[in-house]
Amino acid sequence: MPTNPNVSTQQVRVRNYLAKDFDGLKKVILDYARAYYPDRMTDFSDNSLGGLLLDMAAYVGDNLSFYLDHQFNELDPSSAIEVNNLQRHLRNAGMKVAGVSPAIADCTFSIECPATKDASGNIIPSEKSLPIVKAGTTVSSQGGITYTLADDIDFSEKYPDGSYKFYQTTGRVTPLGVSTVVLSRSSLCISGVESSYSVPVADFVPFRQVTLPDREVTEIISVTDAFGNSYYEVNDLADDVIYKNIKNYADDAAIVDSVLQLQPAPYRFTRATDITSALTTLTFGGGDALTMQDDIIPDPTEFAIPLPNYKTFSKTPLNPQKLLTTRTLGVAASNTVITIRYRSGGGLSHNAPSNTITRVTGLNIFFPANPTVSVGQGVTNSVRVTNQNAAVGGEDQPSTTELRSLISSMRNSQERIVTKEDLMARVYTLPTNFGRVFRAGVRSNPDNPLATRLYVVSRDVAGNLTTSTDTLKKNLIKHLNAYRLATDAIDILDSPVINIKIDFMVTVDPSYQQNLVLQECIDELQLYFSTKNCQIDKPINMTEVANVIYSVAGVTSMPQNTPVRFSNMTGVVDDRRYSDYYFNVKLGTVANRGLLFPPEGGIFEVRYPAFDIVGRAV
Repeated sequence: MPTNPNVSTQQVRVRNYLAKDFDGLKKVILDYARAYYPDRMTDFSDNSLGGLLLDMAAYVGDNLSFYLDHQFNELDPSSAIEVNNLQRHLRNAGMKVAGVSPAIADCTFSIECPATKDASGNIIPSEKSLPIVKAGTTVSSQGGITYTLADDIDFSEKYPDGSYKFYQTTGRVTPLGVSTVVLSRSSLCISGVESSYSVPVADFVPFRQVTLPDREVTEIISVTDAFGNSYYEVNDLADDVIYKNIKNYADDAAIVDSVLQLQPAPYRFTRATDITSALTTLTFGGGDALTMQDDIIPDPTEFAIPLPNYKTFSKTPLNPQKLLTTRTLGVAASNTVITIRYRSGGGLSHNAPSNTITRVTGLNIFFPANPTVSVGQGVTNSVRVTNQNAAVGGEDQPSTTELRSLISSMRNSQERIVTKEDLMARVYTLPTNFGRVFRAGVRSNPDNPLATRLYVVSRDVAGNLTTSTDTLKKNLIKHLNAYRLATDAIDILDSPVINIKIDFMVTVDPSYQQNLVLQECIDELQLYFSTKNCQIDKPINMTEVANVIYSVAGVTSMPQNTPVRFSNMTGVVDDRRYSDYYFNVKLGTVANRGLLFPPEGGIFEVRYPAFDIVGRAV
């Protein structure tokens, strides 16, 4: 019978691709060697050459299989574990990596200046002695945290009706009458240290990157070069305009405080923060400012690639790099020095209690009316500062788990707020220099189908939950308005903080020490009720709490009726300050489901775990 010439006479070798680990690969390779090389090598024991070759091949295959699975998992942000890959996922989703955020405080500056009387006999300050406390003035808290004044405080500023904007109180009194008055005005102060970094720039380099030397940079204050050009921060180098906030000096200044101005930004940069090193890198434009013309494409003839050694070709090739050197992605100067002013530092430790920011460390004051030296010096020496409300908004850098959870919502947001997930993603991506809320919750507004209630809460310096300041909420409003649909409304409300106390009873195995078992139960509950695990509108699952206690070695049983009892803590108890919100635990408990629900938009907190988690052994 003739043979088919197209069919090989060589034996068809069957291969197995199912093995992935060391033992599986070793077995498959061994079977393969015995099946197809039975007369070449028969000894595959551990001490033989065949065993060595078998182990080496299985070892290599096991490594390749591991890294294949690892790299596949790194393609998914939900399973990626390498920080660099997670950072790429964040940037691809259009999310800026947030570092620490500074604290925001509404500080009251007070001065004492000479007084006089007006035509009606009213006591008023001498106009020549009224100063301007300039932005950049630094103050510090009792904990040593530095805060910087964000805007000028002009004590001579008046309302449209002619009255001053300061708050006036009586100063020193002499037998002849009042000799001085105390004037007070409040303004925003931001925690952090301002620094300056200069970079010599020689030849032009497209998309030049500059890494700042300090970690945890929260804000780029200004970027200028020696030619007087100002560089503006943009989300993307394709953005050629920015919006500036200009103080309004028109007649309607009392109603409209600022004017929104559209500003061209030919000189611009983007900012990125590395998760691991916490260093900030600035990327400048790709066009050369010294050779750039008015045309978007200066010379189209430069886009063709010369082909001197080719006689024929099908299409005219283009040089795509020429497209990157135009001004469409911004321009940057060369042969100059770029100076970068920035603010660094922040975190939870920058939050300060009320009346603790009391030291003026770097006063920048100016007297427009040029008073006498003695008067000016007296007013300067009288400057005092305090914060009537606590400084909040400071938060540590988000963990990789928190950042990972925001990637999917950011990808689906499409630069607008449509769903509740979109709103939550935008709240947590508020630029860090404007502060940060600790937790946010979203609910529908029963009174308005087109409105949404957004509940927010912050943390104080001790890590306890506290009310977000009005300044932080105003910054949040401005941030959300850029993504909000025109027909939607967002009501920002303070989340009620419910402080709770936990009492539990357990039966301990006689072979265990009761004190040690109780302390371990308390430690486990402290981890379970950690502030980092708190969420707005999250109920307490009593079954889970009981299981946490049951998981401790030595606990044999708990009372059936009330194994764990919750109570509300309010006001001041033994010098411990709790939230003033009263909550009826009994009304919030759904017994048949084993859940304790907070009020609408509320959040549970065990403020003092060492005192508010109490256990007994029976």
